[in-house]
Amino acid sequence: MGVTGIGGLFFPSRDPEARANWEQEAGMTVFAPFAADTDYFASDQSFMLNLRVTGLDELAASLEAADIAVERRPEWETEYGRFARIHDPEGLPIELWEPPA
Repeated sequence: MGVTGIGGLFFPSRDPEARANWEQEAGMTVFAPFAADTDYFASDQSFMLNLRVTGLDELAASLEAADIAVERRPEWETEYGRFARIHDPEGLPIELWEPPA
């Protein structure tokens, strides 16, 4: 159970298609621009950190036991894996991503 690496860095962009025209060879680390008007994360945040994790359920329970709110939504259970979010003290979203087995 725990963080195993950075899963990606997501940020708004005026031209997401041009910025996304990068290729990677190894792993699922993603630097993905989102449209500037995205509602995937708050408009006052310039990026969202995504951490690749194992044991998402156990990690979420451990965070909640430490009085850290963990946000989970049914639509975040996808073909790409399972997701949850916590927020830092200034409200920056930190996405926890457990890739599919």
